[in-house]
This record gives sequence, C-alpha cells and structure tokens, in this order.
Amino acid sequence: MELLFLGTGAGVPAKERNVSSVALQLLDERGATWLFDCGEATQHQILHTAIRPRRIEHIFITHLHGDHLFGLPGLLGSRSFQSGETPLTVFGPKGIRVFVETALAVSGTRLRYELNIAEIEEGVIFDDERFQVIAKRLDHGMPSYGFRVVEKDLPGPLLVERLQALGVRPGPIYQEIKQGKTVVLDDGTVIDGREFVGPPQKGRIVAVLGDTRFCEAAIELARDADVVVHEATFAAAEQRLAHDYFHSTTTDAAEVARRAGAKRLILTHISSRYQGEAALQLVAEARSVFPNTELAVDFASFSIPRG
Repeated sequence: MELLFLGTGAGVPAKERNVSSVALQLLDERGATWLFDCGEATQHQILHTAIRPRRIEHIFITHLHGDHLFGLPGLLGSRSFQSGETPLTVFGPKGIRVFVETALAVSGTRLRYELNIAEIEEGVIFDDERFQVIAKRLDHGMPSYGFRVVEKDLPGPLLVERLQALGVRPGPIYQEIKQGKTVVLDDGTVIDGREFVGPPQKGRIVAVLGDTRFCEAAIELARDADVVVHEATFAAAEQRLAHDYFHSTTTDAAEVARRAGAKRLILTHISSRYQGEAALQLVAEARSVFPNTELAVDFASFSIPRG
C-alpha cells in the first residue's frame, strides 16, 4: 500500500505543483490503483510514474471544483486507448454524473470498458471482502467529502514451525488448519486449528480529505488512521483568510490529526504563494502541533506499512 501524489497544489496549476490528485496504490492488495481527485493534467502527471491507467479501479472525487475534477474526462477517454478493459467506478457528489456524461457525449468519446458513476451521500459507499470506504461531508463552500479507507483485518499467519514439530507435513490439511478447523491426523491425533494460527493482522486506515475548514467530520474520518491526507492551503498566520475561503491552515490540519489520534499526517493542496523555504515553514508549523507531519510534493510517494 502506497500513496503517490500526482498534484499537490491549490486552485490553479503552478510550476512546482499541479492541481489535486493522489493515487492509492493497492497493487499487492488487489492489483489495482484508486485515484482521489483528478485535476487538470492528471493524465500527464501519470506519464511520469509507474501507474497504469488500465489498473485504475475506482476514482473518488471529493468535490466538483475544477482543480479537483477537470482532468477526469481526458483520463477516462485515454484509458480506453491504454488497454483499459476492466470496469471503473467514479464516486462523487451529486452532479458528477451530469458532468462526466455530458463531457463524454459532447466530445464523442466512446469507452471500451464499463463505466459506473455513483453519486454519493454520507455513509459506507464501498464495501467488499478486503476494503470499506466511508464518506463524510466536510465544511467547504460547496459539497465536499472526505474518505476513510479501511482495510479489513487479515487472518493470522499459520504457525508452520509448530505443526512441523508435531510431524504435520505441508499439504491441503494446512489450509484447513489455517481456517481454524479441527482435523484428525492419520495417527488419531486431534489438531485444533485455532491453536496453530497467529493473531489477526490489523488492517490499515487511510483518510483522504477534500477541501475543508477545520471540522468535526474530518476528525471522525481520521480517527486512529495510519495516514491522514489533509489540505493546508494557508499558513497559520492566515487563519482568517482560510476561514473566509472555506480552507484550512497548517495548524488546522495538524489539530485534526492530533485530536483524531492519527499516526501520520501528510499536507497537500498548498497555495502557490508558498514556494521554496516558505513551503518548508508550512511543515514546521504543523509539526509544532503534530510532530509526525510530512509535506507532499508532486510525485512524492509514501509507503504505508502494516503495524
């Protein structure tokens, strides 16, 4: 599991930062990539990475401002020409369906794969045997959502050495034991599978939040998360400006992570007014509240290990 930032700027593209998009690489977990937001030129940014558009399984749009959305029609169209044949689902606020369908229809774009569009409300918006995604509405000038990606716990590892010490050889019986079943060996020995399986492996939690003021919903989404991705459009001294424009400061983001008991914070959606040393000051401000803070830049990747 890895986060790869494709765009970390705010509002309009800048030389150092493109507009918003971040990929959650789930190649080991499900052989897929999930994309959060798709600002203008996201597909150009992808060209500089190892991401394969055909592997993009879900795209989550936090809100319908252009810097989070205008790259979506182009990416959807290009995926057809890059061996993309598997279904893709776009999740987003009400209005996302009209936007996508109109852009594709007016441009005469024909997709070679099944496109599903889900207009979301608060609650569980995706759930399968491996992952659950929960959406909550944040505090922005238009409907803006944050997403909590929860990896479900995995069964504990089979304690192979203990089995071998009892003379149990590898084979189909190992699978039964790993499932916690009771098995009887050829010599009559009874094996309780539950005694030969380690504790479950705790799943990871990633919170990716859209544009927002400081709010309780952000804290709830970030609760005990391994990683929180939070906008930090403004420096701490610009609190009034951030509030007026429905955005967050560095210390707002850090306070969300601190109150949520999160393990790690990554700042993104940085205003173009902060370049070079000024950008480094942003992360210093956040660390004064939440020490384990990092500043995302375009093409930065962050591994999310277990435990």
